[in-house]
Amino acid sequence: MAKIAIMGFGTVGSGVLEVVRRNAQSLTRRVGEPVEVKYILDVRDFSNHPDAALFVNNLDVILEDPEIKVVVETIGGTRFAYPYVKAALESGRSVCTSNKEMVATYGAELLALAKAHNCAFLFEASVGGGTPIITPMHQCLVANNISEVEGIVNGTTNFILTKMKNESMGFDEALKIAQDLGYAETKDPGDDVDGRDACRKIAILASLAYGQHVYPANIPTRGIRPITVLDIKAAEKLDCAIKLIAWAKRDQESQVAAGVEPMLVPNDNQLAGVDDVFNAVLMKGDMLGDVVFYGKGAGKLPTASAVVADVIDALKNGAKVHDSLFWQPSLPYEGMLEDPAPAATYVRTQGLAPEVMHTLFGAGEQVLCQEDQVCYLAQALTLAQLEEARRKVEALGGQIQLFMRRLDQ
Repeated sequence: MAKIAIMGFGTVGSGVLEVVRRNAQSLTRRVGEPVEVKYILDVRDFSNHPDAALFVNNLDVILEDPEIKVVVETIGGTRFAYPYVKAALESGRSVCTSNKEMVATYGAELLALAKAHNCAFLFEASVGGGTPIITPMHQCLVANNISEVEGIVNGTTNFILTKMKNESMGFDEALKIAQDLGYAETKDPGDDVDGRDACRKIAILASLAYGQHVYPANIPTRGIRPITVLDIKAAEKLDCAIKLIAWAKRDQESQVAAGVEPMLVPNDNQLAGVDDVFNAVLMKGDMLGDVVFYGKGAGKLPTASAVVADVIDALKNGAKVHDSLFWQPSLPYEGMLEDPAPAATYVRTQGLAPEVMHTLFGAGEQVLCQEDQVCYLAQALTLAQLEEARRKVEALGGQIQLFMRRLDQ
């Protein structure tokens, strides 16, 4: 009997228990013995729960039990999760987690700990929820040098943008629907709509793709709050969709750039048609070319199924998985990992005459005008040029309310 423990009994943690029990026969077949949840660590009162006998509130109970081979972490955050996971790995127990914040912040350290103590640290569910991305990257694509990763990795923002496009709906109204459906947090949806969730995910993918720890704090991140129906209409005129894109790339000099930002995605790009709560990640390999991973990025059972798949891998393969799943520690970068390359850039200004746009932003086309707002697509702007244009706009008494680069292949 392979016995495991679950730390944190929220949505994903309870889903793990359900998957283990519902698919008990297939897990037994794959592992070679039955898999059983022996403990659930949670400080809340579950005395009336049908499985009340499984609950403990002290990590030491788990760490002192030699029968526990794998620990599942679904607490979230880093305050408790990080020291608990560190202690579990140091005890020689494998850990499987869905915690993107912890992996993005401490991944290199925890991977090294797992290798040192002959166990596994696995986190498939931290990026794609139920959509496998991590395992294909470090196993199936290991013979490729990945030059670029770009994708839609937050289902909540994708749902909101889809609502805005399909129903000519404002951001606030679309957000309210996302909250009512449980896609967005009711109290503070900032992790989703301000891009922090996507930032953590692309930090993990970039770290794995390029072999060195990429910190979320070094990734320029902007969310979707400023986007209006006017921007959606302007994008349609340009034969594009607006998507929150998380991206990372490495040039021939091994310089890494990364970002999270709303972008104009041409309709002939595979990412433009990814709607609602679905995610998609496109990777460019030097041998294989473009590969796309597509599926739902969240949900109790899809995410839990990815965690349980890691549990099976940990029980069967243990530390061997880290022959390919690893990246090196590195110090945080001084500054931001900005892309210096020029790009076609959409700007929406307020308080400026349409005829001055060409002078301020260079060659391009006026897309739409509405009252004192002007939408303009500049042919090629660097971020430095955009910042210089911002200063000129403000000197003229106007504002740049939004800018979006175009995602070009």
